[in-house]
Amino acid sequence: MLILTTSRGLDELLRDEVTRICPNLQPRLKPGQVIVEAELADAYRLCLWSRLANRVIWVLTQGPADNAQQLYDTVSSIEWQQHFDAKQTFMINFSGTNRALKNSQFAAQRVKDGIVDHFIGLGNARPDVDKLNPDVIIQARLWRDTVTLGIDLSGGSLHQRGYRSETGEAPLKEHVASAILYRSGWLEAQSKPMLDPMCGSGTIAIEAALISTNRAPGLTRKRWGFTQWQQHNQRLWESILSHAKDSICDPKGPIVANDNQSSLIAIAKKNADAAGVFNAIKFQRQDALSLVPEGLDEGFMVSNPPYGERLSDMATLVPFFNQWGIALKQNFANWRISLLSSQRDLLRQLKLRAKNEYALMNGNLECKLANYVMDTANLEVRDSSTTSEFANRLKKNIKQLQRFLKKANTNAYRIYDADLPDYNVAIDVYADWLVVQEYAPPKNIPAEKARRRLNDIIIQLPSITGFDPQKIAVKVRSQQKGSAQYQKVAEQSSRIVVEESGAKFYINPTDYLDCGLFLDHRVTRQMFAEQAQQKHVLNLFAYTGSVSVHCALRGARSITTVDLSKTYLDWAKDNFKLNGLTGAYSFIQADCVKWLADNNKQFDLMFIDPPSFSNSKRMEGTWDVQRDHVALLADAVRNLTENGVIYFSNNLRSFKLDQVAVEALGLSVENISGETLPEDFKRNPKIHQCWRLTKCS
Repeated sequence: MLILTTSRGLDELLRDEVTRICPNLQPRLKPGQVIVEAELADAYRLCLWSRLANRVIWVLTQGPADNAQQLYDTVSSIEWQQHFDAKQTFMINFSGTNRALKNSQFAAQRVKDGIVDHFIGLGNARPDVDKLNPDVIIQARLWRDTVTLGIDLSGGSLHQRGYRSETGEAPLKEHVASAILYRSGWLEAQSKPMLDPMCGSGTIAIEAALISTNRAPGLTRKRWGFTQWQQHNQRLWESILSHAKDSICDPKGPIVANDNQSSLIAIAKKNADAAGVFNAIKFQRQDALSLVPEGLDEGFMVSNPPYGERLSDMATLVPFFNQWGIALKQNFANWRISLLSSQRDLLRQLKLRAKNEYALMNGNLECKLANYVMDTANLEVRDSSTTSEFANRLKKNIKQLQRFLKKANTNAYRIYDADLPDYNVAIDVYADWLVVQEYAPPKNIPAEKARRRLNDIIIQLPSITGFDPQKIAVKVRSQQKGSAQYQKVAEQSSRIVVEESGAKFYINPTDYLDCGLFLDHRVTRQMFAEQAQQKHVLNLFAYTGSVSVHCALRGARSITTVDLSKTYLDWAKDNFKLNGLTGAYSFIQADCVKWLADNNKQFDLMFIDPPSFSNSKRMEGTWDVQRDHVALLADAVRNLTENGVIYFSNNLRSFKLDQVAVEALGLSVENISGETLPEDFKRNPKIHQCWRLTKCS
């Protein structure tokens, strides 16, 4: 008996393929596998010819495994010396658990014990386990109280054909590429063109060429699991191999591999050459949006277009798919199009109706294969401006901000802040970048609806604002706790410079949730810095040091910048260098609360803008601004000169300053929240609260 395994969603296709390869077999279907009663010749043919199977397992026995002892006894019942000898190495792949065998590593150990003890019982030496390059691979598959034991004839997943030396960023597995070709309907019409407009490393085109030339996919494999197996018949194998080589023919129709990156085309050519199908494929370099099938009235487009792993990828992908859908309608009438994506929302941007869809896995990614027929209904260009309400509001905001921008002396500002409940994002301008922060939606809003709204926003932003889609960063904004506020959300190392009232600041629009400058404190920074001349200044919870820079430019006598994060302190130092600032400036990495409690230096001016909450491992204890603000201000007063001033701010909406307790510390209290609210944040007056606290004489 043979078991052929495959990825979820491909088992029915595999069953049909087994019947094509070996018409004499009657395969049975189980989730993720096909089972057949077969001879050795059938097993060889399936190993060599299957384009969809991952493994071919020659079953030795099925027996009870309700507990460890039963498993051991079932293993011991096999005459292992008939399959390999004691001088050979072996490896065990164990899958499955039950109520008694909950740990697959332990179960694999019991299988190994049964095999080794069998050889020792025959008076042989103890065979060795080799996990890297074993002579024989033993598959043990547990289902409830039954274990199936067999020899892995494939010797590694069959999707690894052996022709791919290099891949692109998101490689498509070879057997999945074959599966989408099967699902596309192209196999029944191979004389018609097959085009992959975004071929990447060329996997789909190569698999199509292997099919079209009747070339067995296993011909390029260097290793098999049966070559060291005692039951292996080399003469039979060579006969089947020779017949496969003799079966190769000329391609039945044109196959085109296109990509807009020359480096990927080079990889695809190299892989195609290794697969023996270089001459069966036409390679070309062109942007998919301008691709026209010249001289080809109809054909099959089969592709695995980019679908991105990060939310920020959507900023470029959503507009691209929207434009690509229009291009497909204009240039590919009568074609059949099959697209694989893990992001169904991206496929929706094409504005096409799928004839049918299939769920399948590409590695660990759950994907959807959508088949489209470019008939009259799908050639209709549908209006994509479905969110005119958002577009109108954003245009209105930008127009209203023009007068403010003429006198604001900055190129970093907010143009939208959840003005409309259904479009729950904040949009900030940083020089020539747009940063879109999606607020985490309430639990009563369906996630799919929220995603669609975000996609609608991203589609419209380039046309409304004139910004390059490549310079739109998208992030999800939720409450940040502890060390999470310091963690990266991407790794693109984008850094630009923005200006604010004569100061310059480095901004990273892509890699962090916060870009390096809190825009809602623009006015607060100016008010504070105006008092800094010849003063000793403390900037506590300093972030990237923007307040410190403004104070230095206004002639502060000394500035102490304190923050828990080394990353942000280094950023602050870079901001000082950017502004050509040198002098009595100190940068201290420390737990701000503990540092202030231990400090003895006196300051004339303090800027304190703590987080709402923190439980960072680098802190002693936790921080809660509502609970701890009086104690913090008590330490601040102790380090404040007579008539010294503290600007105290935070963005916890529910925060209430304990004014009685604060005044008892010897501070006069002035709420300046309204005065510190910039024009571009007046739509959201609760963005922060701010007080000027002055030490009484």
